[in-house]
Amino acid sequence: MLKKYLTVRGYSESEITIQKSRFITYLERTETEEDAQAFIQKIKKLHPTANHNCSAYMIGEHDQIQKANDDGEPSGTAGVPMLEVLKKRELKDTTVVVTRYFGGIKLGGGGLIRAYGKAVTEGLSAAGVVERSLNRVVTTNIDYTWLGKVENEVRSSKYPLKEIRYLDAVAVDTYVEEDDLEKFVEWMTEMTNGQSEIQIGEQEYLEKQVE
Repeated sequence: MLKKYLTVRGYSESEITIQKSRFITYLERTETEEDAQAFIQKIKKLHPTANHNCSAYMIGEHDQIQKANDDGEPSGTAGVPMLEVLKKRELKDTTVVVTRYFGGIKLGGGGLIRAYGKAVTEGLSAAGVVERSLNRVVTTNIDYTWLGKVENEVRSSKYPLKEIRYLDAVAVDTYVEEDDLEKFVEWMTEMTNGQSEIQIGEQEYLEKQVE
């Protein structure tokens, strides 16, 4: 599993008009090629009368699946420039479909490349990009007398607080990146004078919007 990577926040749609042609951009996070293809087909069903439903996607930790489809536009003028935007932005597990309704003015090869690239760029601004970082959920079990200090320190630290569970003792769940585990345990142990029980839990991705 990757420690960090960028992807889109989720489903979005946006639209621009270039030389009277409508370019409607749809973006979705897709973790498998099957998900990507299903999303593309979904958009095509939304626009059965569109002139083109061009698509591109990047799937996998190492971008091992990369596909682009011009859907009737001149070869290399739609899907490839769309894919290039995803690659340039280093987005993983992302699928984009640009639906075009022809407005009567031909754009030429260069114009199409610029138009489809711009449609995806504008679409990403609407969708938002997030950084997913791999964290451990670390549970710190403490006596209630330590709660005020520990909660205040955690909330003012770089470690995101997941939740506080009020049991026989207090369980404070915190997100900690893998590289910071040892440092976190030392910090928490020192803060509580060794009067805490710390459990390293499951791995989870934590998302932070970056664009």
